[in-house]
Amino acid sequence: MKRIYAFDFDGTLTTKDTLIEFIRFSKGSVRLFLGFLLFSPLLILMKLHLYPNWKAKQRVFSWFFRGVSLDSFNRLCVDFAQQNKQLLRPAGIKKLQQVVRDKDSIVLIISASVDNWVCPFFDEIDKKIQVLGTQIEVKGGYLTGRFITKNCYGQEKVCRLKALYPQRESYELIAFGDSRGDKELLAHADKGYYKPFRETE
Repeated sequence: MKRIYAFDFDGTLTTKDTLIEFIRFSKGSVRLFLGFLLFSPLLILMKLHLYPNWKAKQRVFSWFFRGVSLDSFNRLCVDFAQQNKQLLRPAGIKKLQQVVRDKDSIVLIISASVDNWVCPFFDEIDKKIQVLGTQIEVKGGYLTGRFITKNCYGQEKVCRLKALYPQRESYELIAFGDSRGDKELLAHADKGYYKPFRETE
């Protein structure tokens, strides 16, 4: 029986939320602060579950990146990953490197983050790793600021996995997560690990 290893990214394999760190990297700390100050009422409503998570995230993303060319955005994503390896948890990467060596395994990163900046973190580890992230809309070579997939959070993580691998009885699912957004994925797994790679906690 095949084994599917499904890893959350932000907080599980990283020490920080990479959306915030990517904005800081690409726009600077001052613009990051101003943007989050502008959207603070929305973000508070989101935390209170009075405004959809995906819609708040899309509005923030759009404010920072609408109109940026896809080529420029992708260059930023690669540079961000190359210059921020310290965000990765060593124990998580060690586990990832271990499971990709298993010829019977399928390795997924299932993340609410935009896959354009998630993928480059794993290019040097193994091309076998598949990233299922939130995908962005591009028209005429430029970002519209909108998402073309649902925010890959909560039940959507399970839906994206089942869309690729619908025959649930044909594989063992081992999942790793750290937050409310991973609850459904961990419950769906044969083995679910919550906050597994935090050596100092």
